[in-house]
Amino acid sequence: MQVEVLYFDGCPTYGAAEEALREVLAEEGIEAGVELVPVNTDEEARRLRFPGSPTIRVDGEDLFPAPERAEYALGCRMYATSEGLKGVPTAQMLREALKTEGHAHA
Repeated sequence: MQVEVLYFDGCPTYGAAEEALREVLAEEGIEAGVELVPVNTDEEARRLRFPGSPTIRVDGEDLFPAPERAEYALGCRMYATSEGLKGVPTAQMLREALKTEGHAHA
């Protein structure tokens, strides 16, 4: 399983997203490394179809699929959590998304 955190330098939240993701993977017993993927130009953002920082992908699929857009550019990403909009998904959101993706071990 390939797990990536796409981010841009200067994003204030990607470190927290990486940390939460690593904790959830460990708690769920999922053996996977987390690779940080820098996205530092608008061209890279378009090529990677990058909806904002941080974006978490498992095997190339966004854990929290974002709508297609005409333009991809560098920017922060917001997640709708139970506590309102946040720059990072909650551990519970990550846990549920990983299970939905079918990556959780039975």
